[in-house]
Parts: sequence; structure tokens; C-alpha cells
Amino acid sequence: MMQATRRWEMDAIGRERLTLATCEKPRPAADEVLVRVGAVSLNHRDKMVIESGRGLPLAYPFTPGSDMAGTIVELGEQMKGFAEGDRVISVFTPDWIDGRRPGNARTPAYRTLGGFYPGVLSEYLAMPAAWLVHAPRALDDAQASTLPCAGLTAWFALVERAGVKAGDRVLIPGTGGVALFGLLIAKMSGAEVIVATQPEKGERALALGADHWVDRSRDDWMEAVYALTDDEGVDHVLDVVGGDNLGVSVQLAAVGGHVCQIGALAGFDIASPAMPLMLKDVTIHGIGTGSRRALERFVRAVDQARLEPVIEARYTFAELPQALDHLERRPFGKIVIDVNDE
Repeated sequence: MMQATRRWEMDAIGRERLTLATCEKPRPAADEVLVRVGAVSLNHRDKMVIESGRGLPLAYPFTPGSDMAGTIVELGEQMKGFAEGDRVISVFTPDWIDGRRPGNARTPAYRTLGGFYPGVLSEYLAMPAAWLVHAPRALDDAQASTLPCAGLTAWFALVERAGVKAGDRVLIPGTGGVALFGLLIAKMSGAEVIVATQPEKGERALALGADHWVDRSRDDWMEAVYALTDDEGVDHVLDVVGGDNLGVSVQLAAVGGHVCQIGALAGFDIASPAMPLMLKDVTIHGIGTGSRRALERFVRAVDQARLEPVIEARYTFAELPQALDHLERRPFGKIVIDVNDE
């Protein structure tokens, strides 16, 4: 008799093509493990893939989602390095082990879970061990599921590329998943943090450890940043906005500062005035998550610092459509699907 399980599938692009399907429970190949998924966290990228495909080579039926935490329940016969009962999280870009991202100047690699490879919105997953790392001991599945994309992106940007250190000033324009991880990681590193957000979220950012917040709905919010820094500007900007906001980031950067360009909420075509970029010797880092080794380093840092991800809401596995609706409302932190807790 077939052992049944459930997963979310699409047979074409569009939210209306999502269905919660019943299928046969997978079995791990010789070099794979079987994971009982505990939680999946959502990213805006997941929503974009579902609604537009983002030009990616999706093979149907396609399961979306990239970030999960779960427990290994079965090992392939040739598997080493993991054991049954190990808690694990997924690697967003499985082919990027360390160092430079794969690919070349013409075609940089973008082979990710839930984009190129099948995604993780499933009760059980059979996948290569190289696509997994051990989960932080200090976090439950819901918290751990937020690390593979949002958490790693902020870590890779601020720590492994920009080199944030104690005493630096960091500007975080936003309060979504990557932004709040940036806040937590910057404070963990001893930096002074300014969050630019709406008034209803400013006090919540202070409660998480931000040193200042400025009202981003005001036309003069940049002047507030200059005032807080005595016109010195900030050493690092975690730009999760994209579009013309790159120009804002460059103008607010200190001489010799760093802009980590991550987001595209305001568009994929980014722009900046040339003079402040050149005269201030600003370095722009294009960030597309990070490597497997970087994720392992981040996991160790999470355990050592007892970093706690910010989750705004949790939904059951069947409530994926409602969770996607919530994602549209720009949550304060992450949205998580509890997969096997119904």
C-alpha cells in the first residue's frame, strides 16, 4: 500500500495554479536522506516565483519554497555525515559550496531550491546530504527555517563581504526578514544601528536592539540620518529596497563606506548618482544569499550569540495561500509555515 504524504504543487505559473496534492512518500536514494519537514519560512522571492516564474526553468509539477528545517528520519544506504534524528536546514544554493559563486560573466549561476531545483513545501523530502547543514541547537524548527535565505543573506552581506565590526554605523532601511536579521547581526557585531521605517514599526525596532530609528515616510528622513551621524554618514547600508534607493544608500554612506545591494522590492533596475559614489570611494556589494560554508559559519554564530530570529506569524501547512497574502502586507520579520504540526 502506498504511503501517502502531501506537498504543494503548481502545474503552471500563477497563485491560482497552487494545489495541495497527495502523493507517494519519497524514499531516499543511496546518497540521499529523507527529511520530515518541520517548518518552511517564506521569502518574497517565493511569491515572485509562484506568480511570475521569474524566467526560471521550472519543471512541472513544481513545488515552491526554499527554506526549511526538519529532522532526518531515514538514510540512504551510502550516506555518511548525518544520522537519523539529526535536525537540519536546507542550503538555498546547493551548488555553491564556498568561495566564489559558480558561473561566469555571461551566465552567473542561479540554481536554487524552489527556483531551479524543486522546492521544500512538502511534508517529506528526499534530498542529497550536500543540500543540508545541521540546524542550530538553540532554535526550534520555525526559527531555524528562517536562516537559509533571509538570515544567510544578511550575514553574508554584513560579515563576510562588508566586514562589519564593533563601532561601525549600519543603516537598515526596512523591517522585513533580511532587514531584521541585519539588525540582529549588526548588533551582535557591536555596531550602532539606525533603522529607517514607518512610525508603527520604529519602537519595535528599538525593542530588538536598534540604537535609533528614523521615519522613512517623511521627505526629510535622510537629513535625520545625517544629523544622527554628525554628517559622517554610515559605514554600511543593507539596501533591501533596490530601484532608485541605491542612490539614497550611496548618498548616506560614509567616505569609504559599503552598500550591500540585496533587494529589488522597488525594481531590478537600480540607479545612483555618480559623483557621491566616486568621490566617497563607496564599495557596492551585489549580494545573492551566500555559500554552504557561510551558512555553516552563520549557524555557529547563531548558537554562540543566542540570536533569535523575528517571526511575525505562523500558519498551518494548508494555509499557504493566507500566508502569501500576509507576505504582501510587508510583515515585521518572517512568515513561517508549520508543516507537520497540524
